Amino acid sequence: MTFPNHSQPDGSQPADPQADNPLLDIQFQIPFDRLKPEHAQPAIETLLDQSRAALEQLAQAETRDFAGFMDDLDRLTRELDTARTVVGHMDSVVATDEWRAAEQAILPGVTEFYTSLGLDARLWQALKAYAETPAARELDPVRARFLKLTMDEFRRGGADLPEDDKAKLQELNAELAQVTNTFAKNVLDSIAAFELYVPTERLAGVPQRVQDATRADAEARGKEGHRLTLQAPTLQPILTYADDRELRRELWQANGMVGQQPERDNRPLIRRILALRREKAQLLGYRNFADLVLEDRMAGSGEAALNFERDLEAKTRPAWERENAELEAYYRSKAGADAPALAHWDLAYWAEKQRQEKYDFDSEELRPYFELNSVLAGLFEIVQRVFGITVQEAQAPGWHPDVKYYDIFAEGGEHIASFYTDWFPRDTKRGGAWMNAFSTGGPQESGFVPHLGLMCGNMTPPGKDSPALLSLDEVETVFHEFGHLLHHALSRVEVRSLSGTNVAWDFVELPSQIMENWVWQREALDLFARHYQTGEPIPEDLFRKVLAARNYRAASLAMRQYSFGLTDLSLHVEYDPAGDLDPVAYARETMSRFHALPLPENYAMVAQFGHLFADPVGYGAGYYSYKWAEVLDADAFSRFEQGGIFNRETGREFVDRLLGQGGSKDPAELYRDFMGRDPDPDALLRRSGLL
Repeated sequence: MTFPNHSQPDGSQPADPQADNPLLDIQFQIPFDRLKPEHAQPAIETLLDQSRAALEQLAQAETRDFAGFMDDLDRLTRELDTARTVVGHMDSVVATDEWRAAEQAILPGVTEFYTSLGLDARLWQALKAYAETPAARELDPVRARFLKLTMDEFRRGGADLPEDDKAKLQELNAELAQVTNTFAKNVLDSIAAFELYVPTERLAGVPQRVQDATRADAEARGKEGHRLTLQAPTLQPILTYADDRELRRELWQANGMVGQQPERDNRPLIRRILALRREKAQLLGYRNFADLVLEDRMAGSGEAALNFERDLEAKTRPAWERENAELEAYYRSKAGADAPALAHWDLAYWAEKQRQEKYDFDSEELRPYFELNSVLAGLFEIVQRVFGITVQEAQAPGWHPDVKYYDIFAEGGEHIASFYTDWFPRDTKRGGAWMNAFSTGGPQESGFVPHLGLMCGNMTPPGKDSPALLSLDEVETVFHEFGHLLHHALSRVEVRSLSGTNVAWDFVELPSQIMENWVWQREALDLFARHYQTGEPIPEDLFRKVLAARNYRAASLAMRQYSFGLTDLSLHVEYDPAGDLDPVAYARETMSRFHALPLPENYAMVAQFGHLFADPVGYGAGYYSYKWAEVLDADAFSRFEQGGIFNRETGREFVDRLLGQGGSKDPAELYRDFMGRDPDPDALLRRSGLL
């Protein structure tokens, strides 16, 4: 795409004040070593100007064919998207005041541009005119799908609205961007603000590795004892293993206050976000926000997604009630009839005690076999056997010393992708684990352009005298995020907007969740699960215990996920943000059906529910996607089980027919291409032992 020529009258080029801005100099590897917060706003403004100029040319073009019109539209924001992603990424992994200010500074302009792009009347008319041409009617299926989805997106984006409603939509999107950004900042600040120093005797029962790490954390800050935080690698072991009930209570309650403290209170923001989303949906002609966002997803509507979750809930509830009764009986048998009633901060502790006794298995026994580098090496060996790709560590500047960089090569040696990893928690890094795409490549006339992505997590970090030893859940998370990365890296779709993870949101978790299945296969574990000191594989008796305990309290885990999905959908379908009912109270009432114990009056998990409220769209009205895709992955992995988990032919078909196709076909069609049939809706319940 060409941009206006800004040369001087004498033909010379003016001095470019942004010549040294690394955000304007991204070739493939991102120059993180030169990147500073002050680069963000001027670079984004420059790229916005360039994108506006390109849009002007596109809207005024007199002759239109796919190569000169739709292709240009597909690539219109490529450089802007990459720079925008980089700035948002830095605000997530190096959340200093300066990077936060940089993110805040670019939000208004970026939001205004992306909204106005979908509202541009000239471009919309050009699209409709092109769609009526003979050339458009003769497009190949992939390009025809891109044209259709683009027009659908314009309609959902308000292209047919009258001008005053378009202006209103601009306002709604701008405010949504600001409010959701504030929500995310409040969660990060709330977690970072908490610390508790305790003496060693209060950590009785807690794994030694956690004691060592928290002691080292305290020493690094010139303090005595142990520094406890709300980061998952610290919080979860305390709640699961600490014999000190008062300590468990203190951390459980502190974690429950995330997003509620003065100066960081997200509760008022929730009603505003819901109101803005509802108003936006109704302005666009939809009953509610769920119907707006799910129209182009597999579920199709908010009601359909609600029915999906409620059906799973009904089938799971009997097993859940049995699990609750069994845990209560176990607790009374151990603590005595006069012991206090179970509280929320007791559940993980006593459930772990019950599991250890029932299966003679402590999950901490597995950690020595899951050293992070070995896990990654095994993961890379698995995908080489199944999908024919090679992953090699390479060199590139990163944003932190923990960052590593890798190249991915196809079976014939072609460089198809690269990616960064950043696995350990920091006070200036948001929680959770995620994959993201920095840039989307794919087949082009000049050859294949590699993709670039990243994986981030908050895994158990190395100890003072030990490497990073992961839990089984953390190993699953690594495999999960790499599944997302493969979806991006193995895409062979020529149309950028249909490449990789640009698929229906309730389909996007299939490639990630199916990868978790290899973690439970002995043949796969033997490739990487080796004791970090002796090199021995997991003993067979321990592996059998792991398998036997796999579905321990599976109903409780499932109901927890249903609570998130149904709360999300209920808030976006059934709750009225203009009514008198407080959304936090509404969410608490909805979630109470999925908790074995009554919830406290100040329970406000939604105040820290970043998946729903830390992004203008994000997983809002789409959290059900995890369970939807779990059904797909439980069913689809049966092909690997039947043909061999390393069967190269099955792996090739999975890539060629599904993984590498991105969004170039309807996801239901992609699934049928691989499985030869529609998904079995009971596959997940069978795998979880709930049928």
